[in-house]
Amino acid sequence: MKQAVKTETAQQRPAGAQMALRILLSFIKIGAFTFGSGWSIVAQMEQEFVDKRGWMTKSDLLELIAVGKSLPGIMVVNITMLFGYQMAGALGGICAAVGLCIPAVITLTVVTAIYDAIKDNYWVWSALRGVQCAVAPIIGGAAISLGKDALRSTAAIMICAAAFVLCYFTSISNLTLVIAGVVIALVWMGVSEHGRS
Repeated sequence: MKQAVKTETAQQRPAGAQMALRILLSFIKIGAFTFGSGWSIVAQMEQEFVDKRGWMTKSDLLELIAVGKSLPGIMVVNITMLFGYQMAGALGGICAAVGLCIPAVITLTVVTAIYDAIKDNYWVWSALRGVQCAVAPIIGGAAISLGKDALRSTAAIMICAAAFVLCYFTSISNLTLVIAGVVIALVWMGVSEHGRS
């Protein structure tokens, strides 16, 4: 049986530098215990900031993902910085990005120092294969959870299906697909509004 999680209200949340510090610590934890890809980190953000803390809604997170994927650079760092900025201004954005990167930098530094000793180790290889298997359902769970909130209309479902087919079977860039999705959604909404009037 699932226990109800008590989320923080806007009045209970700290502000300014104190909020930026909490964001830094939260992203150090997320960066240290998330494996796989940017989507795995998005799943942890949903669990931590939507479900547990109530700092944002699924719709807010979907908007950050859409903007973060549309910008140049690393998608998850974009999303992280946008989240931090939204919560605590420029300092929050910097703390979020730095917090996310600290565990990776430390881990890569250690791995690089001992790489020759572990590169052909059977146990290390097996552990990494296990991590890959565990990450797949985490990413899938986030996709299903966020998809329920995003795919509420026939137009959204059709755009999603078309984008998936184009993404999987062609070499069209993600940015092109995102821009096309925006244009189609705007046209669809314009036609719908025109039909009502």
